[in-house]
Amino acid sequence: MESHTTRYDPSELVFAPAIQEDLESITEIYNQAILHTTATFDTQPISLDEQRLWFKQHGDSYPILVARMNNRVMGWAALSPWSDRCAYETTAEVSIYIRDEFQGRGVGARLLKVLLESGRQKGLHLAVARIVEGNPASLRLHHRAGFRNVGTMTEAGCKFERYLDVIIMEKLLDGSRK
Repeated sequence: MESHTTRYDPSELVFAPAIQEDLESITEIYNQAILHTTATFDTQPISLDEQRLWFKQHGDSYPILVARMNNRVMGWAALSPWSDRCAYETTAEVSIYIRDEFQGRGVGARLLKVLLESGRQKGLHLAVARIVEGNPASLRLHHRAGFRNVGTMTEAGCKFERYLDVIIMEKLLDGSRK
């Protein structure tokens, strides 16, 4: 793993819709989070085939974006269906994962801003984030992007042999009301 001294020039960062060729990097970044953090409640690494299926299921309605620098994926973000119930079709859940060496450098904030605008342009109405307790960086990231805390699910999941609370945050994408 590279250190936080990895050279980073924000002007070299490019945000774009993810393509099939990005899936290996997306999977690598996500599996790192699965194995070493509580940012996701997945507990077993995801295969590339599973990630391909996830990618296909998003279709055009739910964007998946990457942040690239020098053709290397630094992070990815996605808006995924919140529920399979028809009334929720314009509600999406946010996922955002940044390579360890690029966390805390503004990559996530810029990627989240582009993702939310992309979701708004695709007609999505509400973005929801589930953030595990003990992840102040993610809470700050979402709060600064205009999300508001709407509740806490007590001991909603168990990972690394402990029960964890999950904070629910939301943001209206079309500005219909505050």
